[in-house]
Amino acid sequence: MRRLLAGFLTGSIVILAGSYITGIEEGPWGSAHARSDLGSGKSFLCPSPEHHDGDAIRCGSKGRSMRLYAIDAPEMPGACRSGRRCTQGNAFASRDHLAALTKGRSVSCHVLDQDRYGRKVVRCFADQMDLSCAMVHDGYAVERYGKLRC
Repeated sequence: MRRLLAGFLTGSIVILAGSYITGIEEGPWGSAHARSDLGSGKSFLCPSPEHHDGDAIRCGSKGRSMRLYAIDAPEMPGACRSGRRCTQGNAFASRDHLAALTKGRSVSCHVLDQDRYGRKVVRCFADQMDLSCAMVHDGYAVERYGKLRC
């Protein structure tokens, strides 16, 4: 009985240590979620990703929208401020393509920086596929504000 308990405790410690090192925590029902102390360099799982446009991601219905690293997608109608160089294209098609890339997949992100609006700049992957690279490769965004290595 003691060996069984010791094995259980050792396994639990290893799992908790791994979660701490990767910056990923388990939720109360076993689903991973982002830690509340996300800063630069933290990795996290993004459950139920939502997209307002083709270069942003929000993890679930709570929380703030985050900017995908090194890409710029077409702006939604009325969002391109006067004097700004906005990416040409269909904003709805771009958003829908990004949503299709994440739908039904395990999405993980890594915080790289913060933009001038206070949003986290993240590099996100859907089942190992880099979302920024896929959006540029598929023609729904352009590389801007950073250098992609796809």
